[in-house]
Amino acid sequence: MKIPITGGCVCGEVRFECTVVPTMMFNCHCRDCQRVSGGPYAPVLVFPLVAFKITKGELKRYATTRLSGKPNWRGFCANCGSTLTDGENAERNTIGVIATSLNDPSWFKPAMDIFVCDAQPWDIMDPQLPKYQEYAPRK
Repeated sequence: MKIPITGGCVCGEVRFECTVVPTMMFNCHCRDCQRVSGGPYAPVLVFPLVAFKITKGELKRYATTRLSGKPNWRGFCANCGSTLTDGENAERNTIGVIATSLNDPSWFKPAMDIFVCDAQPWDIMDPQLPKYQEYAPRK
């Protein structure tokens, strides 16, 4: 993993960088992540919000609702529709970045599967990873 970690959308209109290593990596199987990813889950890396920066273009944001009732802000390119971020949370100073939006997503190593309560029966999960019905417990 090379710092800064860089990525962007498929059309190249939006680019970003992260200046630290991620604090967490996981696969989220919730229905909202399935819908925005177009697949069985969203592969997410979590960074401190202050370490994430848009270097080109602008993110369009859309909020879905967390279990807490608060907004779950997701960022995407308004031109091509690529989902780039997930779970921007100013209160916790965190932002989730979609692993497939990285220039080099090959080093993504999820530590857990979350929201497996919504996982599809055809989704083949890694049996080695811990599974959580909803959010992972906080440490």
